[in-house]
Amino acid sequence: MTAPARAVPSPVPPSATLAINERIEQRLRDGDDVLHLAFGEAGLPLLPSVAERLARSAHKTSYGSVAGSPEARAAAAGWYERRGLPTRPEQILFAPGSKPLIYALLTVLPGDVVIPRPSWVSYVAHAALAGKRVVPVPIGASAGGAPDPDALDEALANARADGADPGVLVLTLPDNPTGTQPPPEQVERVCRIAERHGLLIVADEIYRDLAYDVDAFRGPADYVPERSFVTNGLSKNMALGGWRIGFARMADGALGDDAHAAVAGVAGAVWSALAAPMQDVAAHVLSEPADVVEHVARSRALHRAVATAAHARVTAAGIDCRPPSGAFYLYPDFERRREALARHGVTTGGQLAEHLLERHGVGVLAGEAFGDEPAGLRVRMATSLLYGRTDDERRQTLGSDDPASLPRIATALDRLERALA
Repeated sequence: MTAPARAVPSPVPPSATLAINERIEQRLRDGDDVLHLAFGEAGLPLLPSVAERLARSAHKTSYGSVAGSPEARAAAAGWYERRGLPTRPEQILFAPGSKPLIYALLTVLPGDVVIPRPSWVSYVAHAALAGKRVVPVPIGASAGGAPDPDALDEALANARADGADPGVLVLTLPDNPTGTQPPPEQVERVCRIAERHGLLIVADEIYRDLAYDVDAFRGPADYVPERSFVTNGLSKNMALGGWRIGFARMADGALGDDAHAAVAGVAGAVWSALAAPMQDVAAHVLSEPADVVEHVARSRALHRAVATAAHARVTAAGIDCRPPSGAFYLYPDFERRREALARHGVTTGGQLAEHLLERHGVGVLAGEAFGDEPAGLRVRMATSLLYGRTDDERRQTLGSDDPASLPRIATALDRLERALA
């Protein structure tokens, strides 16, 4: 007699961001009129010189170096040097996207994981896969990406009293989902608290080049480089999400060297290496030739212009929302509309997202997907898919000195304001 098959356990749910994007893209293919603000793709055209570099490297079909080619690691080290962080190529490790690097770091670094609430959807999943407990700490009133310093000490004490062993603090700078960059003094204060409690820091800086005041950006490696691990990639600043190019800078000193070896061990067992042609692309982009520098600067200006214009429409409709200061997100709070929404049966963030999609054709992602309180009437809006559906439209948008006034974007913003009002 054949024994019955056992059920397959599911340690983490499917990614909420990927799921909502697939759902809305299918509706668009079916002819539905949906304003897609639910997915954090950079929405920009491919830079021709980058396409040429990939074409020249397409013949490289052998496995690449696990950590990355010498050229790619030297380029990444130079990229950090130009941002004020002295870096050795030996501190760099590449991967197919920054997600595997964050997961690997949370796996090899000791202790449970302290995460701002709300924060990007994958951190909690990574911690679960690594067998770690999560210690959530609320963000402050002005910016996300880092926990409220006034709440962090108490949260750590409570977690330890509850049997947790906090060891790693995750930051997102600038932040997804709020589209904000904490000021340097807040980042430093959080770092000092982490230092006092013996926490290591994993800083997800995938949006670093898209901070609106990029010269004022400060991350944990500026304050505590010996305990800070920084992940980055080319998905956002270069809009190369589908190419899956991620890299990490390990902490200074012996701890960073040990972690590099441990993460390389995970890489060798799980993903082997970033594809060799993509390592060549990374070496090219991170050396920052003039056209790459200009492309990133124009991208940053575009994201700032459209997100700021969308923020003006959201607040004009009477919805509270932090002003954006990085990336291309807004995180509006509909608490003022709670009574009116309740008359439509809307009392949670998930119901609010469904209401906006089904009644108004506006696709957003509920705040609870990012670990926010389910009863909170908060959603994340991504403005980057407003730039166009074709490369020609996106090139026109990227080249505009006033992108928010382009008819397709202005029309979308008008529609958003009407839906919220």
